[in-house]
Amino acid sequence: KDTPRCFGTVHARTPQYLLAGRWTPPCCLRALRETARHVARELEAAGVRYWLEGGSLLGAARLGDIIPWDYDVDLGIYREDAGKCRWLAAVAAEGRPVEDSEGFLWEKAAEGEFYRVHYSHSNRLHVDLWPFYPRGGVMTKDTWLGHPQDVEFPESFLRPLVPVAFAGFTAMAPNNARAFLELKFGPGAIENPEYPNPAVKRLVR
Repeated sequence: KDTPRCFGTVHARTPQYLLAGRWTPPCCLRALRETARHVARELEAAGVRYWLEGGSLLGAARLGDIIPWDYDVDLGIYREDAGKCRWLAAVAAEGRPVEDSEGFLWEKAAEGEFYRVHYSHSNRLHVDLWPFYPRGGVMTKDTWLGHPQDVEFPESFLRPLVPVAFAGFTAMAPNNARAFLELKFGPGAIENPEYPNPAVKRLVR
């Protein structure tokens, strides 16, 4: 926790280690798993409804873990529940990042209306928390970063949420992971892995 992560700024969703023909450093994967487990535990204890999003759900569906070349973890949450979590409430009240009792840093993301939980002040490996809210039976949110998979979806995927194995613990997920992922990534998303930005770097099978 006292040292930076093993890679620098991610450009075009492509971390430097991919361009070097490598996957996520093992130490960084361990720290990501620890951060994801910690955040999920805090959300569950507070009664915040959350689910695995995007590439993190892909990892759970494929191998029950973080994708070996991923660099963060994505969770969706119900926006109306955010205030139940003392750390998210503290971020909102104080208007600045807040370090919790185990050294994880909770903050409002600079890029928009979502939250980010870092492994520590020094190590910026993180979990992104995306606040969604229902509108006419469809889950939407206020910040869209232009990723192809970043789309609205029926709330029925979250009623109910179901447990899945992920990164060494049990996380919550949409009730039809395959349909959810194919809505976001297209047919065969689980069986056909790709790096985050195939236009920059393609996965050689």
